[in-house]
Amino acid sequence: MGAGRYNALALLRGAITGHRHWGRAWRAAEPRGPYDVIIIGGGGHGLSTAYYLAKVHGIRRVAVVEKGYIGGGNTGRNTTIVRSNYRQAPLQSLFEYSLKLWHGLSDELNYNVMFSPRGALFLGHSDADMARLAERGDAMIANGLDADLIGRDEVARLVPLLDMSPDARWPIEGGLIQRRGGTARHDAVAWGFARAADSLGVDIIENCEVTGFLREGNRVTGVRTTRGDIAAGRTGICVAGNSGHVAGLAGIKLPIESHTLQAWVTEPVKPMIDTVVMSQTLHCYFSQSDKGGMVGGGDPDFFPSYAQRGAPIRLEDSIAQSIALAPALSRLRMVRSWAGVTDMSFDGSPIIDELPLDGLYLNGGWCYGGFKATPGSGSVYAHLLATGQSHPLAAPFYLNRFADGRTIDEVGSGPMPQSR
Repeated sequence: MGAGRYNALALLRGAITGHRHWGRAWRAAEPRGPYDVIIIGGGGHGLSTAYYLAKVHGIRRVAVVEKGYIGGGNTGRNTTIVRSNYRQAPLQSLFEYSLKLWHGLSDELNYNVMFSPRGALFLGHSDADMARLAERGDAMIANGLDADLIGRDEVARLVPLLDMSPDARWPIEGGLIQRRGGTARHDAVAWGFARAADSLGVDIIENCEVTGFLREGNRVTGVRTTRGDIAAGRTGICVAGNSGHVAGLAGIKLPIESHTLQAWVTEPVKPMIDTVVMSQTLHCYFSQSDKGGMVGGGDPDFFPSYAQRGAPIRLEDSIAQSIALAPALSRLRMVRSWAGVTDMSFDGSPIIDELPLDGLYLNGGWCYGGFKATPGSGSVYAHLLATGQSHPLAAPFYLNRFADGRTIDEVGSGPMPQSR
């Protein structure tokens, strides 16, 4: 297995010995099937699924196959926001379950995922905005979630750098804050789950691209990869923006499109903002990382693409909107920008279900809300892969809900969610 348990004694030993005693965080595993379960995708969702399969369900003959390196996809390309402040009950329940797991995740994994419950604040710019935020907050409180509707004076106290003047480009009337929300370190989340899964016997196989599926009639019995065929009793797809491509290898067309979503980060500076700031009207969001950089993003590019780069106009929009809200951001230099490939479902909500081929399952369609769901997603997906039955929290997110007319659309604006 990988490195031993991290603790104060191990850190002291490292300080004395020049930190030369640390082992690998996880093994460089070779394929050695057959496995009980193969998970395609070595991001946060795939690794957390493997961890919970081993930890909760006792299924340890599990392989995670990743075409590149662990956490090299969307897990390492997001804005790290964690929250559960949704209006619809199925989304509230799933994301709240995940948020509760976030609060104890570092202790659970024996790895600091740098979860920081600094609060997640939605801004309201008009009476209509405030009415919508009040409705969302009421729905949250009715289901036992925390939500505080606050006025402009409280917003100004929480985030002094916001432009609170009455003639601001986007006047601020108040906001809705979920104080238990916040951020987590995306890389640490992937590494923590990988290390914990490895310690339970899971094989993490990097540089192993899936090129097809092994089949016996209507049943999937494993995967074809660039490192040979690997057999398994059940196979789970967990590849975010590549969901449609991988399912297509099995001849399955998903109700998903892949769009790029951009983000940016500035040079590190002293503390400026100590909460996550979001605007649902503008759809821009920003927060300050533990390293000091301001991290932000906005709308996706709104056209299908697998390229991990984006249209400049979207980047410019999110930066201009952020500067309009907090003018001091204009003084900072942008260090870099990047894009992830998001799998946009037709109602903006995930799909967690068995696919039409026996033994093949999907966890995808998270649009651009997937990172915050990482531990909860892995837990409910592990339940499905272990038992063949949907977890109660995942049951509403079945594949055929589109045909049944049971879509879960948070914003009610049709097939393309505009304000997630």
